[in-house]
Amino acid sequence: MKPFARDQSKNPPPVNALDRLLRRFSRFAYGAAVLAMYAVASTALGLALAPALWLWPILHGWIRPLPGPLSWILAGCGLAFCFFLSGLTLLIVVPVYNWVLPTRVRAFKGGYYTLHAVPWFLHNGLFYLVRFTFLPFVTLTPFGVWFLRAMGMKIGRHAFINTEHISDPQLITIGDDAALGGSVRLCAHYGGAGNLVISPVVVGNRATLGLACCIMGDVVIGDDATILPESVVLPGSRVGTGETWGGVPARKIERAEMDKIKAEVRGMAEALG
Repeated sequence: MKPFARDQSKNPPPVNALDRLLRRFSRFAYGAAVLAMYAVASTALGLALAPALWLWPILHGWIRPLPGPLSWILAGCGLAFCFFLSGLTLLIVVPVYNWVLPTRVRAFKGGYYTLHAVPWFLHNGLFYLVRFTFLPFVTLTPFGVWFLRAMGMKIGRHAFINTEHISDPQLITIGDDAALGGSVRLCAHYGGAGNLVISPVVVGNRATLGLACCIMGDVVIGDDATILPESVVLPGSRVGTGETWGGVPARKIERAEMDKIKAEVRGMAEALG
């Protein structure tokens, strides 16, 4: 079989015979990994649905004898309740899978098709199963914070997390009283030119990440720092204590420049008002 990626120069040496096999037959290995992930995800979803499937016939038996519209309304409410029951169950099932399976993600730089990338692939596959289904319903609740912590994300006291756009939670640390605005994107990896780089992200105490900003792998944001909305903080950035960064790509904005921006915004607001 023709290998999917022959160039191994960017990879660390193989750790064992299995790693050498994965690299040699990377196309087949990648397809097998995807199918295995689908199988694991199916069992997780199945376990999460089981309580709802058990409860629904009982509820339906109580509801069915009721007259006309009342039975339809209560049946709808019963199905909605079963949906939330299955979602909350999924919040428990997935962390258990994450604990049992080989998902201990470590910092890495090399090719995508190696044994090193398997825990990262599996960890994110499990996390995305919740992120793209039920996590938006619990993002601003204690259930959401509990789930992120159960998946390995380190979250300080009173941190405010208003986003589900997260990858690699096991490698992300959020400090005390930090605030993550809506649709903030956090991922502890990046890639390009055949390289996968997995590297932690640290957000300091009382740091503020503005609406829809993007924080990539290998970024450290200091205490009391601010990232302006829609900014993109590139890999390797080190945001100092109390600094304000903004833009695409994000850069440090000095106080005088920030004061000028605020004055311009106030001026436009007054002109429109």
